[in-house]
Amino acid sequence: MTEPRTIVSIDVGTTKICTLVGEVYEDGQLRIIGVGVAPSRGLRKGVVVNVHEATEAITASVRKAERISGYQITSAYVGVGGGHVSAINSRGVVGISRSARGISEFDIERALDAARAIAIPHNREIIHPSPRGYVVDGQEGVKDPVGMQGIRLEVETHIVTGASTSVSNLVKCVREAGVEIDDLILQPLASGEAVLKETEQEMGVVLADIGGGTTDIGLFIEGSIWHTVVLGTGGEHLTRDVAVGLRTPFNTAEELKIQYGHAVPASLTTDEMIEVTSFGNGARQTVSRLDLAEVIEARAEEILTLILREVKRSGYDGLLAAGLVMCGGSADLAGFRELGQQVLQLPVRVGRPHDLQGLTDVLESPAYATAVGLLLWGM
Repeated sequence: MTEPRTIVSIDVGTTKICTLVGEVYEDGQLRIIGVGVAPSRGLRKGVVVNVHEATEAITASVRKAERISGYQITSAYVGVGGGHVSAINSRGVVGISRSARGISEFDIERALDAARAIAIPHNREIIHPSPRGYVVDGQEGVKDPVGMQGIRLEVETHIVTGASTSVSNLVKCVREAGVEIDDLILQPLASGEAVLKETEQEMGVVLADIGGGTTDIGLFIEGSIWHTVVLGTGGEHLTRDVAVGLRTPFNTAEELKIQYGHAVPASLTTDEMIEVTSFGNGARQTVSRLDLAEVIEARAEEILTLILREVKRSGYDGLLAAGLVMCGGSADLAGFRELGQQVLQLPVRVGRPHDLQGLTDVLESPAYATAVGLLLWGM
């Protein structure tokens, strides 16, 4: 039996940095053999704002994964996100020389190159093009044209671009941590790999990866990505609202949100009182759980309304039969799914990475969707 291939992913997020080491076997099985999670520093809303701090945080995460897996990490698949990311759909058309073999991989590359040749501002760069579908001699809905006969090949491509400076700062931090980059992958695309079912992607689904600093949205229709957008709001905003509303330090507010938070105050049966540390002399004060839930509900509803607005703006809102799949750390918030169903009037579920082998006890949480998805993408 041949040796398994080792691949590594690094998810550089606003609140945590997660490095995963996986082994890919001949039968296509992925075993996770190393996990390194470190608190994130030097990032704001998914973008590097302090290169030195971000590099240190990435290094800490990589070293942890190396210790657990016993594998020296030299290169990795890295997720890219942040509000600077935007996407456009573009078409590329090429002629095919008449040959008995039909359309080849080379022809697809040529068509993708033609789709890539779009005018983008000089301060932006293409992160990656994703083919949405092919048209051969006017026949639409072709998933894989290799081997087909035809004289004209069109490719519909979803092209993701990012601000050159933000992308190169991220690349710089990862390289300074001693890791080369195999590929940069858009975070919602990676999360989709980990948590979406094939039937959902065919029927039409919204993926919302609600992280600490940003919410990444991807619309998948007919099996491929049609629309992506990154919103500059996330779980940290919920925590900040709690900190301001209840006048407690940020860390206390985060603990309260995780332990007692609920997005639907109306469903709380008892009005429990919680003791918290307040600002000033660190005195203890009691707050009602209902008050906490009301603060969270207002912001959670706002995030969901923004998601709904983006879906409507894309123009594809009638094509999303499978509804919304939420992942990211904030998706675990109690009541968030129920609130999502109320606001969006669509089916909502929480997406968790599944069918994993190896060190999986931690990873089957929506917070690790991107990191697991990057590994799957690397496969």
